Amino acid sequence: MIGSLLILGFTLSLDNFRTAIVLGGLRLSWGRAVQVALVFGFCDAVAPLVGILVGHYWSEAIGSTAEYVGATALGAYGLYLIIRAWRTAESEELDRPWAVFGLLVPLSADNVVAGTSLGLLGFSPWLAPPIFGVITAVMALVGLQIGRAAAHVIPVRPDLVSGVALVVMATVMGPHV
Repeated sequence: MIGSLLILGFTLSLDNFRTAIVLGGLRLSWGRAVQVALVFGFCDAVAPLVGILVGHYWSEAIGSTAEYVGATALGAYGLYLIIRAWRTAESEELDRPWAVFGLLVPLSADNVVAGTSLGLLGFSPWLAPPIFGVITAVMALVGLQIGRAAAHVIPVRPDLVSGVALVVMATVMGPHV
């Protein structure tokens, strides 16, 4: 049972990991990176708890729109970064908490669905959420550091690169009809 939760938690954290790599290009300070990773982890712990408590009805409603919401939020933030890069001078650290933390809702939508499924399977609401939260926090912190390291190698504005990468991610990850 724990092994299955670890595998599921790792799988569910991959969207946060990919997003964190892109956000790492914004060269967040170490303190801000830890804060972002912890908030990502907290939201990915709360989301399955909500899912477990809400039940099957909501999983169908959220499950059918989660891909659209996630892709739209990533794309919108990417466009924001691109437009901001074109309109302003480069800053040492683009740090807009409202925008970065605004990504948490769509990134946690899949965890709500997973939590609902786990609740239907009889999993305890006290077991899966902390496991998922810790895994996501670690994966997000690693992703932020990889993105930060890559931003030092790429000789262009990190906010522009991050914006373009988020738009590409939104396009690739979005629903395919």
